[in-house]
Amino acid sequence: MKLFDFSLKINGFSIDKALAALSKIQAKNDSEFETYVRDQKKEILNYHLEYNSFYKSFGEIIDLNNWESVPVMTKHYLQIPLEQRLSDGFTNGNVYINKTSGSSGDPFIFAKDKWCHALTWAEIMNRFSWYGIDFNTSKQARFYGIPLDKKDYYKECLKDWFSNRVRFSVFDLSDRAFKSALNRFKTSKFDYINGYASAVVQFAKYLKQNDIILKTICPSLKVCITTSEMLFKDDKSLMEEQFGIPVINEYGASELDLIAFQNKENSWQINSETLYVEILDENDKVLPLGEEGRIVITSLYNKAHPFIRYDIGDIGVLSKGSTIKKPILEKLVGRTNDIIILPSGKKAAGLTFYYITKSVIKNDGNVSEFSVEQLDISTFKITYVSKQALSKAEIITITSEIERYLEHGISLKFNRVEKLNRSKSGKLKQFISHLT
Repeated sequence: MKLFDFSLKINGFSIDKALAALSKIQAKNDSEFETYVRDQKKEILNYHLEYNSFYKSFGEIIDLNNWESVPVMTKHYLQIPLEQRLSDGFTNGNVYINKTSGSSGDPFIFAKDKWCHALTWAEIMNRFSWYGIDFNTSKQARFYGIPLDKKDYYKECLKDWFSNRVRFSVFDLSDRAFKSALNRFKTSKFDYINGYASAVVQFAKYLKQNDIILKTICPSLKVCITTSEMLFKDDKSLMEEQFGIPVINEYGASELDLIAFQNKENSWQINSETLYVEILDENDKVLPLGEEGRIVITSLYNKAHPFIRYDIGDIGVLSKGSTIKKPILEKLVGRTNDIIILPSGKKAAGLTFYYITKSVIKNDGNVSEFSVEQLDISTFKITYVSKQALSKAEIITITSEIERYLEHGISLKFNRVEKLNRSKSGKLKQFISHLT
């Protein structure tokens, strides 16, 4: 029995039909695909204007013949009860309901109709199949968080069983925990690793410290797929070296779908089958390919809840080589609320600060993890986990490099801890600004 497919079907998600529908979409030639996207945008827009009172009020100024007249929806607009945002005929009892992680600062509960959610799973299954992964047969080593209250804990355990996966909690990244995980790899035929980048890289560091290549003790491993957090180039190299398998990065959002997935050509291929992705400037105007701006996404199938020209809160660039059928995400800069504001008024992406610090802290096994917080206009705190405290010389070097890359007049505070705080879901936020 295909347990994973069965688990979707018993919850009302028609996965077989969704996979067939996705296959038909992908079979369209470029001209047919362009017509498909245009028609699907128009259909989902008209649907919500007719059957969703929340969106009807939100989109009063829309000119149906001008897509750019459709207003951009931010998470701020969704901070009202879910019942007030559902389309006619949809209730809490006949939709898929979940909540965002809140990493943007504006968490909210959202809904998908069951056909839309089935297509989400079809898209994910299709992308994973590029690397020989079948959710019904492939065994997963899962580095994720897990709810601690009993009801949700056992619910996740049941989902793990149906999904043929073994979960390693990211709330314990100690050597003892990794030794236990390693023993499980020795006795289980895992096909792939899936998890938060920050946790998986800690496992890779543990392997390096112990001079272990994971595939030598678990030959069945095919691929590692990281998600939910930024994957840095040197971390990816370390994981590929210590795991002995390719490391693939995905980009998604729970309220939407899988947004982009690294293809065999090593490019981040955007999901153009169920989503429509735009890059907009600060005035909501579409930017030319190759220019950096806000990532705005339309869910082409969600009839239960409108996500039309939805500002996900990220900044990115579409490659100049993108087409309507195969758009490529050339760069994901970070979240719009992850912006450094310096004393001079200069702005920079928050991860710039992280990159600089990371380049200075050598990969000598001392500092295992760190995060950066902006406390006020000129003060930053670097919280880190290490075997030994940073030396005075290391602190001076980090300070001078940050001033060289950014500007003078920056004050740094260093805080050594036993472990970094993670969100309830287990995600680690590398840069946090307290200015907004």
